[in-house]
Amino acid sequence: MACPIQSLVRAPLFLSGDSCRQAVLREGDFCFWHSSTHAEEAAETRRLGGLRRRREKAVAGACDLEGLASVEQIRRVLEIGVLDCLGLENSIARSRTLAYLAQVAVKLLEVGELEERVRALESVLHPRLDERAAQEKDRRGWRWRR
Repeated sequence: MACPIQSLVRAPLFLSGDSCRQAVLREGDFCFWHSSTHAEEAAETRRLGGLRRRREKAVAGACDLEGLASVEQIRRVLEIGVLDCLGLENSIARSRTLAYLAQVAVKLLEVGELEERVRALESVLHPRLDERAAQEKDRRGWRWRR
């Protein structure tokens, strides 16, 4: 059962015209976000969520992170992890972490190299495949014209 907050407000809750889609709490008539008994908890949750998002943006800016969509971006995250780990006090856990990060780095190098090789092969073969497909299409068209 959805939260009945729209009927009380008599206006759409969102610009799209949708009402609140949260489930109603067992002990109440409203969802967590619109319940008057949980108002303080909801406000604190919103505040913490905002802090987390601001912190994420600050850390991403400071570490020069753009995401994890490419091998280069993942390498940057790995580099940050290695540098942070090297700054820690010498211990067995630090040594294990560095060894693990080295294994991940080797795998990333392999993937990056294979990505480059596939890209090079595709750049050479793509014109040939297009030409072959065009020739095949011409042959098929010629057969039907007989």
